[in-house]
Amino acid sequence: QVQLVESGGGLVQAGESLRLSCVGSGRLFGITTMGWYRQAPGKKRELVASISTRDVTLYADSAKGRFTISRDNAKNTVYLQMNSLKPEDTAVYYCNAKLGRLESWGQGTQVTVSS
Repeated sequence: QVQLVESGGGLVQAGESLRLSCVGSGRLFGITTMGWYRQAPGKKRELVASISTRDVTLYADSAKGRFTISRDNAKNTVYLQMNSLKPEDTAVYYCNAKLGRLESWGQGTQVTVSS
C-alpha cells in the first residue's frame, strides 16, 4: 500500500495559481493510478483529476482547461497545477492512489480562493 503526503495548499486570490504535490512512499508508486479529489464544506468528495500508469489523464469538467495533473515516478510524486483559480475551487484537496482493490488517501491540504 502507498502512503501519501500532500503539500502546496494555501490562500490565494481569484485568478492566481497553486501547485499541489503528493509524495508517495513504497515501491508500488510507479504502477499505481494517482488522483486528486476535493471536498468542499457540506459537499461530497469529488474527483478533480487522475493519471494512469501510462500517463492517461482524466479531468472533471470544472478542472478542464485550468488544471493539469502530472507525475514523476522517479520522485514518487504527483502534481496538480491549478491556474485561474476561482472561489468555488475552495476545498480540501486529497491525493489518492489506486492499485487493484488497494486504495490509499493522503491527509488533505486546504486550498482557499478569495474573491
